[in-house]
Amino acid sequence: MGICNSSSAWKQESDENIVYVVGEEGFDCNNGGGIRRLTSLYSRQGRKGPNQDSAILCQGYGAEDGVFCGVFDGHGKNGHTVSKMVRDYLPSLLLSHRNAVTAAAIDGHNLEKCSEDGENCPIILSGLFEEWKEASISGFKAMDRELKLLTNLDCSYSGTTAVTVIKQGEDVIIANLGDSRAVLGTVSTEGRLEAVQLTIDLKPSVPRTYTLCTAMLWFGEEAERIRSSNGRVLAMEDEPSIQRIWMPNNNSAGLSMARAFGDFQLKNYGLIAIPEISHHRLTRQDLFIVLATDGVWDVLSNEQVVSVVASAEKMSSGEAAKLVVEAAAKAWRRKFPSSKVDDCSAVCFFLQERS
Repeated sequence: MGICNSSSAWKQESDENIVYVVGEEGFDCNNGGGIRRLTSLYSRQGRKGPNQDSAILCQGYGAEDGVFCGVFDGHGKNGHTVSKMVRDYLPSLLLSHRNAVTAAAIDGHNLEKCSEDGENCPIILSGLFEEWKEASISGFKAMDRELKLLTNLDCSYSGTTAVTVIKQGEDVIIANLGDSRAVLGTVSTEGRLEAVQLTIDLKPSVPRTYTLCTAMLWFGEEAERIRSSNGRVLAMEDEPSIQRIWMPNNNSAGLSMARAFGDFQLKNYGLIAIPEISHHRLTRQDLFIVLATDGVWDVLSNEQVVSVVASAEKMSSGEAAKLVVEAAAKAWRRKFPSSKVDDCSAVCFFLQERS
């Protein structure tokens, strides 16, 4: 398994939960250069069973300086397997869908009508975002269909969330499915370190509108969609603050997220595998992006996580994700001493070259 095994131009390093996939020219393990200087991945098992989190980072993705990174949070009996399967196959699936979108756009347009500098070419004017948005939505759906077709893996009550970031030049495309989260660390005009949330935690209780960065975005109300599909949205008596999806006639499933891969018993009752897609144009003020599973965000604020990552820059960027996860584990023991610590995983992707 793995997305790049067929290509000699790639190297892959992995442990059970973390995978690096890098182009040979972008990797120098002898002097600490290349990918390890700019990224950090770490995953830690909680106390609920096997570690169901996984994470990946691919360098040279889509373009020479392109990057794909993602975190995946499995749940259910086979969640650890689903998480890793999506991690390993989704990047190449998205890339193939994006190539198909690009080819279709070229086929449908007479390139001779474009001026030499591309000024009047609708393909160029449409931008990378629309291509990647279409590819991400269709690619996520295709990944979900592939899981359903597997005969050796029961995903009836198992699945995974996903949050992914694709960097192409100065453009960042974020796709979110579930309640993991992406946060940007940036410097304000006043010179202060700030945390900017790039995704919405897609839970059954998410509001219809949500302020993200400086824009008011429209999201279809998750609970409305679920109820219109005959699913139920309610909280358990011992967890009054956590809304979950339930099947209409029994208390099976009880998912605390409104979108996920797998969980096919709930797909007829409002659960979907369609991600929310957003775009961010990088500036020189943007320092890093952090992706993490909900085990981190349940106990640490965006500002706390960004502060931890910024402090790691003064030591070693390679330690950043580990420091985030360790801070989350300590916060779990402090805030929820009688609860089992959740799996915690983080990817820290630094956006500026550092000496």
